[in-house]
Amino acid sequence: SGLFLFIATSIMGVADLINEAITALYKAGSRKGVSRAAIKAYIGDAAPAARINLSLKKAVEAGRLIQTKDSYRFPAGKKPTVAAKKPVAKAKKTTVKAKKPAAK
Repeated sequence: SGLFLFIATSIMGVADLINEAITALYKAGSRKGVSRAAIKAYIGDAAPAARINLSLKKAVEAGRLIQTKDSYRFPAGKKPTVAAKKPVAKAKKTTVKAKKPAAK
């Protein structure tokens, strides 16, 4: 489980996980936002609670999130900055037909 946590957080940062959680859970037109408990439940074991709390606090201080009581949302007109994944080129499959043994 510890190795999974390290791999998940190294591939996708805690801030990116929070942005993804808020984007997925946010109801359009809601003035309140997404609760801290819902964000933690969405992220699950991918990051420890202390790192989630610290990342939320830093995002509010930086202005990337707005805090309403214990809920969070994006500022009006701003979309989350999630690192874009680079497309991976698919390898072409080569098929080799098996030769039939020669008839004698």
